[in-house]
Order: sequence, then structure tokens, then C-alpha cells
Amino acid sequence: MKANVGGLLTEVARQHADRVAIRYDDRTVTYRELNARVNALAAGLTGLGLGTGDRVVIWLNNCPEFPEIMFACWKLGVAVVPMNARLTPQEVAFHVADCAAAAIVHGERFQAGVAELDVPHKINVGGRAGVSYSDLAGRDGVAEQARELPEDTPAWLFYTSGTTGQPKGAVLTHRNLIFVAVSWCADLYSIQPTDVVLHCAPLSHGAGFHAMAALARGAENVIHNRYDPARLCADVARLRVTTTWLVPTQIRLLLDSPALDTADLSGLRCVVYGGSPMYRQDLAEAVDRIGPVLCQIYAQGESPMTVSYLRPAEHVLDRPDADVLGSAGVARTGMEVRILDQERGPVTVGGVGEILVRGPAVMSGYWGRPQASAETLRDGWLHTGDLGRLDERGYLYVLDRAKDFIITGGTNVYAREVEDVLLRHPLVREAAVFGVPHRLWGEMVTAAVVGDGVEADEVMAFCRQHLAGFKAPKQVHLYPELPKNAYGKVLKRTLREEFAGRAP
Repeated sequence: MKANVGGLLTEVARQHADRVAIRYDDRTVTYRELNARVNALAAGLTGLGLGTGDRVVIWLNNCPEFPEIMFACWKLGVAVVPMNARLTPQEVAFHVADCAAAAIVHGERFQAGVAELDVPHKINVGGRAGVSYSDLAGRDGVAEQARELPEDTPAWLFYTSGTTGQPKGAVLTHRNLIFVAVSWCADLYSIQPTDVVLHCAPLSHGAGFHAMAALARGAENVIHNRYDPARLCADVARLRVTTTWLVPTQIRLLLDSPALDTADLSGLRCVVYGGSPMYRQDLAEAVDRIGPVLCQIYAQGESPMTVSYLRPAEHVLDRPDADVLGSAGVARTGMEVRILDQERGPVTVGGVGEILVRGPAVMSGYWGRPQASAETLRDGWLHTGDLGRLDERGYLYVLDRAKDFIITGGTNVYAREVEDVLLRHPLVREAAVFGVPHRLWGEMVTAAVVGDGVEADEVMAFCRQHLAGFKAPKQVHLYPELPKNAYGKVLKRTLREEFAGRAP
């Protein structure tokens, strides 16, 4: 079969040519203008010698050029490789080399790092060095560039965050991305041309998939180049924003912002969140203060944005089955979820095991890593490396990474459960729980916390009040901030390595 995710823009530009596609500060671009620029870019890339099967690295802050270059590449059958703007030049160099990129599109602020890269074409947005992006995108009268492609053509190399080792590029095909866009509108929020969609998380990650779906539906897309809770509140009110995508850290920052106290969020219909766990206490506060508009997703880069979801209607604090707030919801439409034990056998209802996923959103494999692909994609199922359980209604409870759960004295302890308790302490703002080697117990439950005026002994006593003794941390270490990767995920591997030699 043939498919081209770039063709979604072609079609919507016919239907909604004069509607605003992108709003960035005081600048607006209509769908007619956007499609024309995308076609010009695609023709420019062809003139540089790029074509179907090539890879283009994108190293930009959030900006209108981000979705432009993505759709231009997709129309040609070129795979995009988006970089988080917080990555170092050394990290970007790894990605460029790993995917054998034919070009990099970059912002002027990254020019020094780009100068050291070995890549055939360097396309500069807003600067003079290398190939001028504005020259490529500014030509008029370029014909439609979308071409028919085999549906398994790579469209996006989504590199894992590397919390447990070197990043791997999950190969997402045109078939994958089209399903992800349709599934977003089917399950999470039915985006319409009248919607105003705010993007203030990195377009290199979850917000990029959200933008893809919103542009495919003809909505107005408001792009922020960085996250500012006060600006979010102001624009939600001023532009009547109806939906946005946030990671839990951004929601926590919003809840801590004085701007939320007086914000008019009445236009919001759906706030999709995911990317990392959101703790029960934070979630309850968000529902109370932002409103019954939150929609949770659980997913991985290997099945982007699309494994399970918890609908806004289920984010109700006083419902009889409020325990579902601790879940990641049910399987997304068209996706399957199952739990297997360590011997790869099925578990009973409520039993803990590895979460497996199957369906049209699952990647085709890892770029250039056949062995890793075979290990992760077995018997047609994506082995997530996450531990969880399914209840009798099909609600999925994600407990931990398979490598993060702790065995102490022969008993399993799930870090997420302990972290939930730690975050109930009024002075604790962040927490990470992990195991370190111990001669007697095998592993010792250890916690790293961030808080204001908190004392380690006080935190341990608090945990003993709310947890079985074997689950309570035996050590608590205080940090001004926790080590995180470029996507904001806590690097537990770094913490384990730091304390591995200190345990008794």
C-alpha cells in the first residue's frame, strides 16, 4: 500500500487555505502559505540531492520552521531526526553519525556545534553560514511535491532518551504516523478546524506528534519557543486555546505559578499529558485547579503517544472507582496490551509482569540495530521493559521500569509506589527511588529527594508511617535538583552508580 503523511497537509491546505495554520508571536501563516513553503523546501532539498530514504536531523528550538521542515521531508520520503534543543553538540554528533544524516537543519544559536559536524549539508535557519533556509523556503510557484510512498517508508527516527545506555533510533514509518494522527483525534481529543492548539513542549518530542495531528485537521497552532506558565495562562485566555500537550513537570510548574490563581482557562477542552509518571497528589491538585480536562497517555518512543489512555471523564476525584486515577487507562483503539511474566507466560488478572504492546503504532525496528530490534520486537509484540498489571476491566497500572524495580530481602519493591508516598510529604517536591547493592538484603531501598527545608530522618519516618517496613527507604539523600536527561526524565542509572559503592 501507498501512504505519505506529508500529503495530509496538502489536502488540508485545499480545504482551509485561508485559515491560520501557525501563530508564532505576532507572525501568522495560513495553510496556503504553509503548504507553499513546504513545497518550496521539498524542492530545495531535492536540489541538494536528497531523496527518499535519506535522513535529515533537525536541531531547532520550537519555531514555525520546525513543522515546515518535517512536512517537507515527509513529502519527499525523507526521514526526520528531531533533536531536543537541550542536547549538547557531542550528543547531536552521535545522532548525526548514527543515522548517517544527509543534512542538518539548525538554528543560528547552534552554529558553533554544527560547524564541527561531518554532514554533507548544513541548512541554517536565521543565519548566514551554510545553506540558507530562507532561500530554500522562499521560492514562489513550486508545484506540489508530495509523492506516493510505500507505507513502510521511514518517516521519523525517534531516538530513545538513553536513560539505560546509548540512544537507539526507533524507526517510525508513514503508516505509523498516519495512525498516530488519526488515533489522537479518535481517542484523546477530536481536533477540529475551529480549535486553537498550543505547543509549548518540545516539538522534537510529544508536541511534534500533537502538531502533526493538529495540522492534519486544519486547526490553528500556537507555538511557544520555550515553556513559561504565565505566558501559557495569558495565551489560553487571549487566544481561546482549546487544547495543549504537557509533560507532568510542566503541569507541576503551572500549579506552582502565581499566574494560575487568576487565569481564565475556561476555553480549555483537553490537556493531554504524558511522557513520564504523574504522581497521584499532583494529579489530584491539577484536576481541582485546572479542571476536568486532563487526558493521560502512556506510551514509548517505540509506539509514540499510543499505548493506553485515561479519558478526562475518568479524572474525577470523588468517583466510586477513583483508584483508576492511579492507572494509565485502557488500551488505545486498535492497540493491544498484555502482561507476561519472566518466563514469558501469561499472568493472572492483577498479576505483575512486563507490559507488551501490539498494533499499528509500533515501530518497525531500531535504526541499524537488528539484534536490539529482534530482542524488543518478539513474536509480533513490543516488549516495553516496563512492569505493570491489568485489572479485570482492562485498566493498565504501570509500576516501574523492569530494570528499576528493587528486590530487597527477596521481596519486590516498586519504586513508583514509594515515590508516590514521598511526594505526599508537604516539603518534598521531587523524588526518585532506586536500589543499591547491600550485602544482607541484596538491594537497599534508597531515595533521592528535592525539597525546601526537609530533613532526611523526617522523610524516612514519614515513609515508615505509610509503607511496609521493607518498602520504606533505608537511606534518603537530599539534592538541590535531580539529574535528568534532555527530556526531563530522572537518570536513575546515574543515581545508582553514584551510591553503588557507598552501601553497607
